[in-house]
Amino acid sequence: MKTLVIIASHNSTSFNNAIKKRAVEKLKNDGHDIVVRDLYEMNFNPVLTKNDFEKLHGNNLPEEIVREQEYIKWAEKIIVIYPIWWTGMPAILKGYFDRVMLYGFAYKFDNTGLVKLLKGKEALIFSTSGQPKEHYEAIGMYDAMNKTTDLGIFDFVGINVKKHIYFPSIISANDSTRNEYLNTVEQELN
Repeated sequence: MKTLVIIASHNSTSFNNAIKKRAVEKLKNDGHDIVVRDLYEMNFNPVLTKNDFEKLHGNNLPEEIVREQEYIKWAEKIIVIYPIWWTGMPAILKGYFDRVMLYGFAYKFDNTGLVKLLKGKEALIFSTSGQPKEHYEAIGMYDAMNKTTDLGIFDFVGINVKKHIYFPSIISANDSTRNEYLNTVEQELN
């Protein structure tokens, strides 16, 4: 299976990178073709500029956007890994979606309404947070994030989110808990 792994973690020693490492190892062992896009390592520019819009309307997108769109077109499965910051994804990842999932590439509208152009792909999302699970559940934050990310981004363009898995209290988690989380990553990749 052609699998695209997108990670947005500024720290190469973070638990998010441990998730990436475990996922990539598992996918390789299972025979997947894998491409990893580490947005911080790439120094990806998350700002959708006026110039980007002008180029979009002139069908002359910047090469970095075209390249990322090619990876998304290529992928059958997309794995996204990120820490939750201020109840959402880091700006670099949101900017990735802003700049790459463009009108005419990821979606369009016709006389029947919304046309989802990325149907047939699936996504698996892993998010870490410092907050305890009970806190986010009590205030409805998981539901809110599922709506804005799973439905508002992925479903909007036709990508089926197989699962969005949250790993809470990551800052205070002990090694045993972190190992359980990594085992969950492997299990979800089956």
